[in-house]
Amino acid sequence: MDLRLPLTSAVICLVLLLSGCSPSDEKREVSLEEKTAQFEKSLDAIADPKLKDAVAELGGSLLLLERAQLKLDSKPVVTEYGEDALAVLKHYPTPQALVDTYINGLFVLHKDSSSDYLTDLQPVFPFSFSIAATFLFPHGLEWQSVTLSNKRVIAFQPEWSETDPGIQLSPSSSNLTNPDDLTVTYPFIEGLDIDIKKQPQPVSLLGKVEVIAPSRIYSFDLTKKDVGQTRTNDNLSVTLLKLTNNYAELEFNNSAPQAPEIGETSLNPLIVQARDATGQFLSRSGSINETAAQIAFYQQQLVKMQQQKSWSDAFEKQIDEEQRTFEKQQSHRYSKVYFNGPIETLEVSLLDFSTVMVTRKDLNLPVRRFDRHTTRKTIEPLNLPVVVYDDQAPSWLKGATLTEEQLKKGVRISQSVEDPSAARIEFSHLRSFNDELLGTSFNPGENPVSFFTEDSSGKRDEPIELPPEAYQVDPLRGSITYDLNLFPETPAYVVGSMPLFLATVDKKTLDAHQLPKGLELKGNALVVDQKIFPDQDWRFFAKDDSGNYLKEILAVNHDASPEGPPLFAVHYFYGQPTRLETYQRTDLATVQYGYEVKLDKADTSKLAQ
Repeated sequence: MDLRLPLTSAVICLVLLLSGCSPSDEKREVSLEEKTAQFEKSLDAIADPKLKDAVAELGGSLLLLERAQLKLDSKPVVTEYGEDALAVLKHYPTPQALVDTYINGLFVLHKDSSSDYLTDLQPVFPFSFSIAATFLFPHGLEWQSVTLSNKRVIAFQPEWSETDPGIQLSPSSSNLTNPDDLTVTYPFIEGLDIDIKKQPQPVSLLGKVEVIAPSRIYSFDLTKKDVGQTRTNDNLSVTLLKLTNNYAELEFNNSAPQAPEIGETSLNPLIVQARDATGQFLSRSGSINETAAQIAFYQQQLVKMQQQKSWSDAFEKQIDEEQRTFEKQQSHRYSKVYFNGPIETLEVSLLDFSTVMVTRKDLNLPVRRFDRHTTRKTIEPLNLPVVVYDDQAPSWLKGATLTEEQLKKGVRISQSVEDPSAARIEFSHLRSFNDELLGTSFNPGENPVSFFTEDSSGKRDEPIELPPEAYQVDPLRGSITYDLNLFPETPAYVVGSMPLFLATVDKKTLDAHQLPKGLELKGNALVVDQKIFPDQDWRFFAKDDSGNYLKEILAVNHDASPEGPPLFAVHYFYGQPTRLETYQRTDLATVQYGYEVKLDKADTSKLAQ
């Protein structure tokens, strides 16, 4: 939840519009819901469509900002750890080296589709980011065309056209996890079966990429002792205005003018990270990037708009000029950053865009085919000219030594009582490396469950006698489903035991030049004989001479036949492995998690009569 104001932002939908309050109205404590209702009503009275859109856009931004502020301020402070946002940069000597790796590590995968009329293309980037994060530097990627096996070139179009009778290249509309995916769509002919293997296949994808790298990145380490102080390094400065339990307020500035090559590109030069007393990075819960003065200015502009009867070019020019003048007067930028957990120290990093390196490159990328399962006996090479490290691996591999106590401590219990005939209790935990090596041979053991009423003081009282069909325990999914229609009394507590599963993992480190039978390195590819090292029992991680884990690009299982047993697996890495770590599951134990859960109250009026 990172919010910035201004008329140039996308229009906010009507449900988020801010009420147009007069100064006297603003003195009253009116809820956001009431403001929204008031504004929707006042918006209906605006006849001019341009004026209506402008008021809706600015008012919506202000309401969204206010709603976010209230949500962030009221959110309970629960510790949640995240990743070092700058970890990827720390592996490269300069920002430009990171840019070169980003561009040169890009390749395109041919993916199977569920339709004979579609072929999906997935651009694969060497760096992966969470949904809330993105590549550190301003960048743009523009696809131009795809070349097919029959030499035909199909131009990229921003959306699929229902009336275009030919082959089309457009963004994939169905893949939310990979938003950069593209789809080659073949013409559909009613009544005619098409064999996709006989269609001309995509061979190469053409496009161009541009990345703007700052001249340098400088970090300031701050604590509560630095509140009110300004820290400076050459043209960069940071002032810590406030540091509380879970948020920090800062002003920052680059006294040097922005590089002319940037033009109108939107920049976010500030990266704020926090650690708690353990030294671990806290995840961010959001930020507000407008000062009280900025908010007051835009509120005044909203009032001016609401006083107009119609929108005119002269009024638009006046509003734009006032905004430009006001923003030029803001010599420092502001950010209020919230974190999930108590802050011990801050790491504030500024990207210096006063001088930049702009990298532009035309792309002509071959379309590669690497299915998760294949019956091919030959190993397809995938040796990219970059080295990329897996910064999540050390944390992930802690799951190899997970203890019974740690496993139990990580359990989270949730309930759903919306449907009283199928109320649910779910026992879940954050997925770890331990889960990856559990295999399929589970022995859940006994799963006793008892429901209880409550006494007048709300404490657990008598057990309830129930028929077997009143509830169902699914130990492998960690859930209990119960039907209140079959309960003679209203339950208030449930007591029992839910099985958890804990793998015993044996770790070994191997020299890449002295691998045992069944393991072989072919360049950057590790070939694993799955008869000796079956996939359900083994995992492999690679390091190079730096001692860092290499990121795995992808893996392919080579099978004897579509239904046959696996023969060998090939793991491809960004870089040349010099050491391997092997992890073998040697045992699987069942851990009983004892619980007493206070049940959420269901709406019994929904019960069957």
